[in-house]
Amino acid sequence: MRKIVRRHLGKVVAGTGIAVAGTAVMVAVTLPGSAGADESAGTGTAGSTASTGGGAGQSAQQQAAVQPGVVEELPAEGEKGRGRDPLTDGEMARVERIVLNRQLLNASENVEGERGPQRIGINLADPEAAEVGDRNAPRRADVSYYDYKDDTLVTRTVNLDTGRVERTGTQHGVQPPLSRAETAEATRLLMADPLGAGLKADYKDATGAELTSPDQLLVTSMVYRAAPGAQPAVLDTCGDHRCVRLFPKVKNGAWIDARSLVVDLSARKVARLG
Repeated sequence: MRKIVRRHLGKVVAGTGIAVAGTAVMVAVTLPGSAGADESAGTGTAGSTASTGGGAGQSAQQQAAVQPGVVEELPAEGEKGRGRDPLTDGEMARVERIVLNRQLLNASENVEGERGPQRIGINLADPEAAEVGDRNAPRRADVSYYDYKDDTLVTRTVNLDTGRVERTGTQHGVQPPLSRAETAEATRLLMADPLGAGLKADYKDATGAELTSPDQLLVTSMVYRAAPGAQPAVLDTCGDHRCVRLFPKVKNGAWIDARSLVVDLSARKVARLG
Protein backbone atom coordinates (compact mmCIF):
# COMPACT_ATOMS: atom_id res chain seq x y z
CA MET A 1 0.00 0.00 0.00
CA ARG A 2 2.77 2.48 0.88
CA LYS A 3 4.49 1.74 -2.42
CA ILE A 4 1.30 2.73 -4.20
CA VAL A 5 1.18 6.00 -2.28
CA ARG A 6 4.71 6.88 -3.34
CA ARG A 7 4.36 5.88 -6.98
CA HIS A 8 1.16 7.40 -8.23
CA LEU A 9 -0.71 10.65 -8.35
CA GLY A 10 -3.92 9.07 -7.01
CA LYS A 11 -2.54 7.49 -3.84
CA VAL A 12 -4.74 4.67 -2.61
CA VAL A 13 -6.02 5.63 0.84
CA ALA A 14 -7.53 3.08 3.24
CA GLY A 15 -8.01 5.16 6.38
CA THR A 16 -10.67 7.67 7.41
CA GLY A 17 -10.70 11.28 8.55
CA ILE A 18 -8.63 12.70 5.65
CA ALA A 19 -8.33 16.49 5.75
CA VAL A 20 -9.05 18.09 2.40
CA ALA A 21 -7.12 21.31 1.96
CA GLY A 22 -8.99 23.95 -0.03
CA THR A 23 -7.39 27.00 -1.55
CA ALA A 24 -8.88 29.53 0.84
CA VAL A 25 -10.23 27.34 3.64
CA MET A 26 -9.59 23.92 5.13
CA VAL A 27 -12.51 21.56 4.48
CA ALA A 28 -12.53 18.46 6.71
CA VAL A 29 -13.81 15.41 4.86
CA THR A 30 -14.30 12.07 6.55
CA LEU A 31 -14.17 9.29 4.02
CA PRO A 32 -16.97 6.94 5.10
CA GLY A 33 -16.76 3.19 5.47
CA SER A 34 -13.84 0.81 5.69
CA ALA A 35 -11.89 -0.49 2.73
CA GLY A 36 -13.65 -3.82 2.68
CA ALA A 37 -17.18 -2.85 3.72
CA ASP A 38 -20.20 -3.72 1.61
CA GLU A 39 -21.54 -0.61 -0.08
CA SER A 40 -24.50 0.33 -2.18
CA ALA A 41 -23.79 4.06 -2.61
CA GLY A 42 -20.89 6.49 -2.82
CA THR A 43 -21.16 7.35 0.86
CA GLY A 44 -20.12 3.83 1.80
CA THR A 45 -22.72 2.82 4.38
CA ALA A 46 -21.73 -0.49 5.92
CA GLY A 47 -24.42 -3.09 6.41
CA SER A 48 -25.11 -5.09 9.56
CA THR A 49 -26.65 -8.45 10.28
CA ALA A 50 -28.67 -9.76 13.20
CA SER A 51 -29.17 -13.35 14.33
CA THR A 52 -32.72 -14.67 14.03
CA GLY A 53 -32.13 -18.29 14.99
CA GLY A 54 -33.19 -19.88 18.30
CA GLY A 55 -30.86 -19.96 21.30
CA ALA A 56 -28.99 -23.09 22.43
CA GLY A 57 -31.54 -23.84 25.16
CA GLN A 58 -34.60 -23.17 23.06
CA SER A 59 -36.85 -26.20 22.62
CA ALA A 60 -38.19 -27.43 19.30
CA GLN A 61 -41.68 -26.49 20.49
CA GLN A 62 -40.63 -22.89 21.16
CA GLN A 63 -38.97 -22.65 17.76
CA ALA A 64 -42.11 -23.98 16.06
CA ALA A 65 -44.15 -21.24 17.73
CA VAL A 66 -42.20 -18.52 15.90
CA GLN A 67 -44.25 -17.35 12.94
CA PRO A 68 -42.54 -16.37 9.68
CA GLY A 69 -42.34 -12.66 8.92
CA VAL A 70 -44.72 -11.13 6.43
CA VAL A 71 -43.56 -8.50 3.93
CA GLU A 72 -46.33 -6.16 2.87
CA GLU A 73 -46.22 -4.49 -0.51
CA LEU A 74 -46.06 -0.72 -0.64
CA PRO A 75 -49.35 0.90 -1.63
CA ALA A 76 -49.59 1.87 -5.27
CA GLU A 77 -48.36 5.40 -5.93
CA GLY A 78 -51.04 7.70 -7.23
CA GLU A 79 -50.62 9.93 -10.24
CA LYS A 80 -50.91 12.99 -7.99
CA GLY A 81 -49.85 13.58 -4.40
CA ARG A 82 -51.78 15.48 -1.76
CA GLY A 83 -50.80 18.35 0.49
CA ARG A 84 -47.14 18.10 1.42
CA ASP A 85 -46.70 14.56 0.08
CA PRO A 86 -43.47 14.13 -1.90
CA LEU A 87 -43.80 14.57 -5.64
CA THR A 88 -44.88 11.41 -7.42
CA ASP A 89 -43.07 10.05 -10.47
CA GLY A 90 -46.04 11.13 -12.56
CA GLU A 91 -45.89 14.69 -11.23
CA MET A 92 -42.15 14.96 -11.88
CA ALA A 93 -42.55 13.68 -15.44
CA ARG A 94 -45.37 16.18 -16.04
CA VAL A 95 -43.29 19.06 -14.66
CA GLU A 96 -40.44 18.25 -17.02
CA ARG A 97 -42.79 18.19 -20.01
CA ILE A 98 -44.14 21.60 -19.02
CA VAL A 99 -40.77 23.23 -18.36
CA LEU A 100 -38.76 21.83 -21.25
CA ASN A 101 -40.34 23.84 -24.02
CA ARG A 102 -38.78 24.09 -27.47
CA GLN A 103 -37.12 27.42 -26.72
CA LEU A 104 -35.30 26.12 -23.64
CA LEU A 105 -34.28 22.91 -25.41
CA ASN A 106 -32.85 24.69 -28.44
CA ALA A 107 -31.08 27.49 -26.56
CA SER A 108 -29.24 25.48 -23.87
CA GLU A 109 -26.64 22.73 -23.39
CA ASN A 110 -26.19 19.95 -20.86
CA VAL A 111 -22.97 18.74 -19.21
CA GLU A 112 -22.06 16.66 -22.27
CA GLY A 113 -22.51 19.61 -24.64
CA GLU A 114 -25.73 18.22 -26.09
CA ARG A 115 -28.96 20.12 -26.75
CA GLY A 116 -31.06 20.90 -23.69
CA PRO A 117 -30.14 21.99 -20.14
CA GLN A 118 -28.72 19.75 -17.42
CA ARG A 119 -31.34 18.81 -14.85
CA ILE A 120 -30.23 19.44 -11.28
CA GLY A 121 -33.38 18.59 -9.33
CA ILE A 122 -37.16 18.71 -8.97
CA ASN A 123 -38.58 19.40 -5.52
CA LEU A 124 -41.91 20.19 -3.91
CA ALA A 125 -42.12 23.97 -3.54
CA ASP A 126 -42.94 25.68 -0.25
CA PRO A 127 -46.47 27.10 -0.06
CA GLU A 128 -47.05 30.82 -0.46
CA ALA A 129 -47.20 32.80 2.79
CA ALA A 130 -50.97 33.21 2.54
CA GLU A 131 -51.44 29.47 1.89
CA VAL A 132 -49.70 28.09 4.98
CA GLY A 133 -52.11 25.75 6.77
CA ASP A 134 -54.53 25.68 3.85
CA ARG A 135 -55.26 22.03 3.02
CA ASN A 136 -56.57 23.05 -0.39
CA ALA A 137 -53.51 25.07 -1.36
CA PRO A 138 -52.16 24.18 -4.81
CA ARG A 139 -49.15 21.92 -5.04
CA ARG A 140 -46.16 23.43 -6.83
CA ALA A 141 -42.82 22.07 -7.97
CA ASP A 142 -39.48 23.87 -8.23
CA VAL A 143 -37.36 22.52 -11.07
CA SER A 144 -33.75 23.62 -11.53
CA TYR A 145 -31.50 23.22 -14.56
CA TYR A 146 -27.92 24.24 -15.29
CA ASP A 147 -27.29 25.65 -18.75
CA TYR A 148 -23.68 24.94 -19.72
CA LYS A 149 -23.99 27.17 -22.77
CA ASP A 150 -23.73 30.31 -20.64
CA ASP A 151 -23.24 28.92 -17.10
CA THR A 152 -26.69 29.87 -15.86
CA LEU A 153 -28.82 28.26 -13.18
CA VAL A 154 -32.45 28.27 -14.35
CA THR A 155 -35.23 27.72 -11.80
CA ARG A 156 -38.91 27.46 -12.69
CA THR A 157 -41.92 27.01 -10.40
CA VAL A 158 -44.83 25.02 -11.83
CA ASN A 159 -48.35 24.99 -10.42
CA LEU A 160 -49.31 21.32 -10.51
CA ASP A 161 -53.04 22.13 -10.42
CA THR A 162 -53.07 24.46 -13.43
CA GLY A 163 -49.96 23.21 -15.24
CA ARG A 164 -48.67 26.76 -15.60
CA VAL A 165 -45.15 28.08 -14.99
CA GLU A 166 -45.70 30.75 -12.32
CA ARG A 167 -42.11 31.94 -11.86
CA THR A 168 -38.81 31.75 -13.74
CA GLY A 169 -35.46 32.78 -12.32
CA THR A 170 -31.94 32.82 -13.82
CA GLN A 171 -28.75 33.22 -11.80
CA HIS A 172 -25.06 33.40 -12.60
CA GLY A 173 -22.34 32.34 -10.19
CA VAL A 174 -24.70 30.09 -8.23
CA GLN A 175 -23.46 26.51 -7.89
CA PRO A 176 -25.89 23.96 -6.42
CA PRO A 177 -24.70 20.44 -5.53
CA LEU A 178 -23.74 18.34 -8.54
CA SER A 179 -26.06 15.78 -10.07
CA ARG A 180 -25.03 12.16 -10.67
CA ALA A 181 -24.73 12.81 -14.40
CA GLU A 182 -22.32 15.71 -13.77
CA THR A 183 -20.21 13.65 -11.37
CA ALA A 184 -20.00 10.84 -13.91
CA GLU A 185 -19.00 13.24 -16.70
CA ALA A 186 -16.33 14.86 -14.51
CA THR A 187 -14.93 11.38 -13.82
CA ARG A 188 -14.86 10.59 -17.55
CA LEU A 189 -13.03 13.85 -18.27
CA LEU A 190 -10.45 13.09 -15.59
CA MET A 191 -9.91 9.56 -16.89
CA ALA A 192 -9.39 10.88 -20.44
CA ASP A 193 -6.91 13.58 -19.37
CA PRO A 194 -3.16 12.98 -18.88
CA LEU A 195 -3.59 14.10 -15.26
CA GLY A 196 -5.85 11.09 -14.74
CA ALA A 197 -3.01 8.64 -15.32
CA GLY A 198 -2.39 8.29 -11.59
CA LEU A 199 -6.03 7.47 -10.93
CA LYS A 200 -5.96 4.68 -13.51
CA ALA A 201 -2.61 3.36 -12.26
CA ASP A 202 -3.82 3.23 -8.66
CA TYR A 203 -7.03 1.48 -9.71
CA LYS A 204 -5.00 -1.18 -11.51
CA ASP A 205 -2.70 -1.62 -8.50
CA ALA A 206 -5.72 -2.05 -6.23
CA THR A 207 -7.75 -4.38 -8.46
CA GLY A 208 -5.47 -5.79 -11.15
CA ALA A 209 -7.92 -4.51 -13.80
CA GLU A 210 -7.90 -1.54 -16.17
CA LEU A 211 -10.08 1.46 -15.32
CA THR A 212 -12.20 2.12 -18.41
CA SER A 213 -15.52 3.48 -17.08
CA PRO A 214 -16.76 5.68 -14.22
CA ASP A 215 -19.14 2.82 -13.37
CA GLN A 216 -16.16 0.92 -11.93
CA LEU A 217 -15.84 3.51 -9.15
CA LEU A 218 -17.94 4.96 -6.36
CA VAL A 219 -17.41 8.71 -6.66
CA THR A 220 -18.37 11.53 -4.32
CA SER A 221 -18.12 15.07 -5.69
CA MET A 222 -17.85 18.61 -4.37
CA VAL A 223 -18.27 21.97 -6.10
CA TYR A 224 -14.98 23.88 -6.27
CA ARG A 225 -14.82 27.68 -6.14
CA ALA A 226 -11.73 29.73 -6.96
CA ALA A 227 -9.90 31.83 -4.40
CA PRO A 228 -8.04 34.75 -6.05
CA GLY A 229 -4.37 33.94 -6.49
CA ALA A 230 -4.58 30.62 -4.71
CA GLN A 231 -4.71 28.25 -7.69
CA PRO A 232 -3.50 28.00 -11.31
CA ALA A 233 -4.90 30.76 -13.51
CA VAL A 234 -6.83 28.19 -15.54
CA LEU A 235 -9.09 27.68 -12.50
CA ASP A 236 -9.69 31.36 -11.76
CA THR A 237 -13.15 31.18 -13.34
CA CYS A 238 -14.34 28.35 -11.08
CA GLY A 239 -17.48 29.60 -9.37
CA ASP A 240 -18.65 31.26 -12.56
CA HIS A 241 -17.74 28.03 -14.34
CA ARG A 242 -19.01 24.74 -12.90
CA CYS A 243 -15.96 23.06 -11.34
CA VAL A 244 -15.71 19.90 -9.29
CA ARG A 245 -13.34 17.96 -7.05
CA LEU A 246 -13.74 14.20 -7.06
CA PHE A 247 -13.31 11.63 -4.29
CA PRO A 248 -13.19 8.25 -6.06
CA LYS A 249 -13.29 4.87 -4.35
CA VAL A 250 -12.72 1.36 -5.61
CA LYS A 251 -15.96 -0.61 -5.24
CA ASN A 252 -15.63 -2.63 -2.01
CA GLY A 253 -12.09 -1.31 -1.75
CA ALA A 254 -9.88 1.66 -0.97
CA TRP A 255 -10.28 5.38 -1.60
CA ILE A 256 -8.02 6.91 -4.26
CA ASP A 257 -6.73 10.36 -3.45
CA ALA A 258 -7.49 12.81 -6.28
CA ARG A 259 -7.85 15.90 -4.07
CA SER A 260 -5.21 17.90 -5.93
CA LEU A 261 -7.19 17.79 -9.19
CA VAL A 262 -10.09 19.99 -10.30
CA VAL A 263 -12.33 19.34 -13.30
CA ASP A 264 -13.81 22.42 -14.99
CA LEU A 265 -17.01 21.02 -16.50
CA SER A 266 -17.80 24.25 -18.32
CA ALA A 267 -14.43 24.39 -20.10
CA ARG A 268 -14.05 20.57 -20.09
CA LYS A 269 -10.51 20.85 -18.72
CA VAL A 270 -8.59 19.32 -15.81
CA ALA A 271 -6.01 21.18 -13.69
CA ARG A 272 -3.86 20.46 -10.68
CA LEU A 273 -4.01 22.71 -7.63
CA GLY A 274 -0.75 24.37 -6.66
